[in-house]
Amino acid sequence: MPAELARAGADRPPAGPEGAALIDGAGLARSIRGEVAADVAALVARGVVPGLVVVLVGADPASAVYVAAKEKASREAGMAGETIRLSADTTQAELLALIERLNADDTVHGILVQMPLPRHIDPDTVIRHVRPDKDVDGFHPVNVGKLLIGHTDGFAPCTPAGVQRMLLAYGVETRGADCVVIGRSTIVGKPMAALLMQAGAGADATVTVCHSRTRDLAAHTRRADILIVAAGRARMVTADMVKPGAVVIDVGMNRIPDPTTKSGTRLVGDVDFDGVRRVASLITPVPGGVGPMTIAMLLHNTVRAAARMAGA
Repeated sequence: MPAELARAGADRPPAGPEGAALIDGAGLARSIRGEVAADVAALVARGVVPGLVVVLVGADPASAVYVAAKEKASREAGMAGETIRLSADTTQAELLALIERLNADDTVHGILVQMPLPRHIDPDTVIRHVRPDKDVDGFHPVNVGKLLIGHTDGFAPCTPAGVQRMLLAYGVETRGADCVVIGRSTIVGKPMAALLMQAGAGADATVTVCHSRTRDLAAHTRRADILIVAAGRARMVTADMVKPGAVVIDVGMNRIPDPTTKSGTRLVGDVDFDGVRRVASLITPVPGGVGPMTIAMLLHNTVRAAARMAGA
């Protein structure tokens, strides 16, 4: 990562007249992708081309855009990136058979089945069929278990891993910090809490996980030194819910109506950005914050998987 991002918190970009300084997720992601490309080149020189296969079932527009971005990023890094597109009426048995073929293919180092799946396919069954050492999404129970007990030889889910990398890059002190995570999904909330509670750099935090049944949510968020929001509700966190000087990480991606745009909609996060920026010390924008980091960490996990399989 760039040296200017890796330095301690004293070297953070200063807050502007609007308040909090921005965490440049897009810029940090470009740096990580540069690291990945160098690692890929080293593996290619040894005769190993890291291979990532993304499986897309159905034609969900948002998933299609995201999958295309993953394929493009993997190829730009020098990987063998491929997307397998299946019709929405693909049976669960057919999908599992495809996964078994990919599991057995030595040229495939990372397998990602894009969610959501059609209703007739059970996502847990699908996740469990991906080989843990090719599960670069970090969702297999083996990888989840390794994360919870603090083992580092598994794969952490890409979004929480990207958030942790952001905190490290911007010199955010997590040791002993009061961290509140809003959201308890297995994709973001739970693994984010586990990463922050581990011992070591970018961790050692005291973590509270809030969710839809939490009483007096604001009482929890107002004491957070670090607030990570992954609730899936547009602009639910307002300025009066944030402790002055807090670091705010917005994982949300919500499309809301906006007649001033060509599409008639725009993307916003789970945080009321304009209001919260006046209170916080650091904040992620939407878009351009956590999103690019998710793809960067997917590539990072894939090159790690390839290196392990190659014995590097």
